[in-house]
Amino acid sequence: MSELKLKILDLLKEDARMDAATLATMLGTNRESVDAAIAELEAEHVIVKYAAVINWGKVNDKVTALIEVQITPERGRGFDAIAERIYLYPEVKSVYLMSGAYDLLVEIEGRTLKEVASFVSSKLSPIDRVLSTKTHFILKKYKQDGITFEDHEEDHRLPVSP
Repeated sequence: MSELKLKILDLLKEDARMDAATLATMLGTNRESVDAAIAELEAEHVIVKYAAVINWGKVNDKVTALIEVQITPERGRGFDAIAERIYLYPEVKSVYLMSGAYDLLVEIEGRTLKEVASFVSSKLSPIDRVLSTKTHFILKKYKQDGITFEDHEEDHRLPVSP
């Protein structure tokens, strides 16, 4: 991948609303080169979506859970078939293949704890090849995608030295 494309990706990761003219100025190139590079990145599905990072804790009381799932891989397709079956549910926000004590990490959102629990017991656990699940509820998000949600107080104490 070209140096220009990598730099564009880094800048868009920090601010997806940055326009091509601004990117071109920051990178010391012309707008046409930036437009072409972005078009290629979109066509190659390197850039999949432009999205805002939202502090949902200030807007509503959605419940987010991370679920560790142990599964038996399917012959010939491994973990992919089961992961696909799971990520097709609308409640599922993310699915990751993991190394370690469990195989998949599933992130889901619901309106209530009961709704999340119902998803796990009625939709996720009954799937063939799912051996076990372990659900962790997110109580508070402090940082996501490199963005800190909470304002931290400065330490105004005077330094003391011996």
